[in-house]
Amino acid sequence: MISAEDRERLGAIEKALLSRWPETRIQPSLDRISLLCDALGSPQLSYPTIHIGGTNGKTSTTRFIDSILFAHGLRTGRFTSPHLEDFRERICINGELIDAQELIFNYNDIATYFDFVDSKLENPISFFEAVTALALAAFSEHPVDVGIFEVGMGGAWDATNIIQPAVSVITPIGMDHMEYLGNSIEEIASTKAGILKAGSYAVLSSQVPEAAKVLLARAAELNNDVAREGIEFEVMSRQVAVGGQLLTIRGIKDVYSDIFLPLHGKHQASNAAAALVAAEAFFGDQPLDLEAVKAGFASATSPGRFEIVRRDPTVILDAAHNPHGARTLANTMQEEFTFGRVIAVVGVFADKDAAGIFEEIKDVIDGVIVTQSSSPRAMPAEELAKLACKYIEAERIFIEPDLRTAMAKALADANHPMEEESVGVLITGSVITVGEARAILKQLKDLK
Repeated sequence: MISAEDRERLGAIEKALLSRWPETRIQPSLDRISLLCDALGSPQLSYPTIHIGGTNGKTSTTRFIDSILFAHGLRTGRFTSPHLEDFRERICINGELIDAQELIFNYNDIATYFDFVDSKLENPISFFEAVTALALAAFSEHPVDVGIFEVGMGGAWDATNIIQPAVSVITPIGMDHMEYLGNSIEEIASTKAGILKAGSYAVLSSQVPEAAKVLLARAAELNNDVAREGIEFEVMSRQVAVGGQLLTIRGIKDVYSDIFLPLHGKHQASNAAAALVAAEAFFGDQPLDLEAVKAGFASATSPGRFEIVRRDPTVILDAAHNPHGARTLANTMQEEFTFGRVIAVVGVFADKDAAGIFEEIKDVIDGVIVTQSSSPRAMPAEELAKLACKYIEAERIFIEPDLRTAMAKALADANHPMEEESVGVLITGSVITVGEARAILKQLKDLK
C-alpha cells in the first residue's frame, strides 16, 4: 500500500519526467544516455543483461524471459515500455512494480545528473532516456542478477542500447514508426539490428525474408551465435486449452513438453519459444529446469496483449497499434474464438496507419464504435470514422468520442436481453486506449 505522501511524491516525479522531451520526439543519438551513464558510474555494466527488440511481441517476450529466469531463482530487473496505467510498470524487480520508496530514492539520487547532461549537450535528456537511466540505476542499487530490457523504438540509437547484452532477441519486424525507422522492411531491420553486439547470442523470431537477410548479415559481421525460429528452435505443437494454450517447444538444448501458457494466440507461442531460447542461451552450459520453465510460463502475464479481462460478455483488450499487430489480433480471433458477434471499440493515434488496422480487423468484427483516448496524439473519432468507412459498412460504424461512453455502449449492446448469440467486446487501437480502458473497467469493478 502506497502512503498518501509517497503517492504525492510519485506524482511529482512523473510530472517532472513528463516535462522533458516526450517519447514521440526523437533526436537519434546515444550521446545523451552515454554521458548520463558515465556520470552515474556506468550502472548498466554492473549486471548481465538481455535485450529485446523487434516490432511486435517485444513486451510479451520480455515478460516471459523475466518470468522464466525468476522461476529459476534469479533476482530480475525488467524494463518495458510504454506503460498502460502506472509509469512504475516500466521498471519491475522480481516481477513486481518497483517499490514506491525505492523509486523515489533512486530518482532523488540521480535527478541532478539529468540537469548536468542537459547543460552539456545541445538537446536535453528525454523522458524515455530519463526513465531508462532510472531503471539502470535501480537495478544496480537493488541489485539484480540480470536486467531484461525492451527496446523503446528502433534499436541502434534507442536509449536501451547503452547495455552490453549477453543475449539479444529480435521479434518479428514489420512496418511501424516509418518517420524515424525508414520506409522499407530492410531499412527498419537495419536499425533494429543495431542491438546485436559482438560477443552476444542472437535469438531471431520468424522474420519475413527481407528482414531475415539484414539481421543475419549483421549477426555474421559480428560473429554472433544465432538461433533462428523454424531452424534452430521451434514450437513443435500447440493446442488451445482452457485459459490459454499447451505447448511443446524445441529449444537449442532440449525439448520442453506440456508447457501451459495462460495467453492466447499463435504469436504468443512464438514469443514463448524465443523467450525460452533466450533463457537457454543466458544460462550457457547449465540446463534449464523443466519444472521451473513450466512454473515461469504458467505465471506469465502480458496485460493489454489479447488480455481477456471479463466474461459474460467477454471483453478483450489488445494494444495492436499497427497493421502487423492488427493482423495477429485478427488471426487469434478467427482461430481460437467462436463469437456469434464481435463489437469493437477502436481508438488510434493520428500518426498511425489506422486504415491498415481496419483493413486487418474488418473480417472479425461485426460493428465498431470509433472513439479516442485522452492523449493529444489521438485521432479525432470523426476522422477515424471516415477511415473506417473504407473497410466497414457505414451502418455498422458508430461515433462516440468519449471512451467511457463508447465502452458503456458496447457492453450494453453485448448484454442486450434479446441477444441470443455469444458476443465479444474488443477494445483496441493503441496502448493508451487499452490502458485507459483498463482503468475504466477497474472503476466499474470489472477488472481487479
